[in-house]
Amino acid sequence: MADLNPIAKRIHNIQPKPVRLELDSGDSGTFRFSSTEFFQREFRGEGERVDDDPDAEYRLITSEDYERVLLGRSGPDEGGWEMVGEIVAVEAAEA
Repeated sequence: MADLNPIAKRIHNIQPKPVRLELDSGDSGTFRFSSTEFFQREFRGEGERVDDDPDAEYRLITSEDYERVLLGRSGPDEGGWEMVGEIVAVEAAEA
């Protein structure tokens, strides 16, 4: 079996502590994930953004080829999920 995605492994190893994510758009933020899990190479997670947008829910998923970890957002006034972007860097955030 191929290696697990390094971005996904890093998020999984840091959580439930806050995680600072950088997106391919250059945006970044601090998140706390209540759960993350692997299904073989597929990765999923759910959480919230702690430095902004506290009423929205966030979800992590891997791309179909397992090469990218994507971040989705669903706000309280929205009817579904929207893709925020690809995560390109992860680090432990200051608590």
